[in-house]
Amino acid sequence: MPWAAHLREARTRGIRAGLALAVAAVLGFVFADPIMDVLRAPIEAVAQTRDASLNYDSVTGAFDLRMKVALFAGIALSSPVWLYELLAFLTPGLTRRERRYTLGFFAAALPLFAAGCATGFVLFPHMVELLTGFAATEDSTILQAATYLDFVMKIVLATGVAFVLPVVLVMLNLLGMLPAATLLRGWRYIVVTIVVFSALVTPAADALSMFLVAVPMSALFGAAIAIAWLHDRRRVVA
Repeated sequence: MPWAAHLREARTRGIRAGLALAVAAVLGFVFADPIMDVLRAPIEAVAQTRDASLNYDSVTGAFDLRMKVALFAGIALSSPVWLYELLAFLTPGLTRRERRYTLGFFAAALPLFAAGCATGFVLFPHMVELLTGFAATEDSTILQAATYLDFVMKIVLATGVAFVLPVVLVMLNLLGMLPAATLLRGWRYIVVTIVVFSALVTPAADALSMFLVAVPMSALFGAAIAIAWLHDRRRVVA
């Protein structure tokens, strides 16, 4: 395909993705209040035992927060569209083998990322409860709303990325960049990292929640190591 045709296709697909993002962001703006009610719930729970509240540090603070919520919601809601447009633009230029790996990666990574984000969304109230619990009862917990939203998004995205890492390891192995032997040698470090991560995103006193996070992640990494080992073994036999 000529360079000019590539540019036209990129522009067309970019416009489609941008329109989808804009429509989804408008929906996010309309439903920003219900979303913030969900995000605000952990602070209201903390306020039952001590003084805690969300605050805005400027006249435009509430509007800025609403726009940020709309943007995050827009990116999430429109992700099927812009991911499809991205793949449709990239895959024609790949070899058959590269196309198969790329499509397989996205097919496995997207549901895992969504599951990880959902897990982070469920767990972030426990994080708020745990971390604000270090404040003395007589102290006030006054949080900037924008900073609080950034904290929630980091927790949700970090959990989503953590669930996708096993797929990344398999992808690197299929490309010949990460032997299964290396993963097997480092399995102890992987388990310790998973346990520490699970402890950080769950309440310290709730071992069951930590267990429910650590076991699926350990199973995912175990499956990744097994797939990498089978792939390396088949490569040697071939």
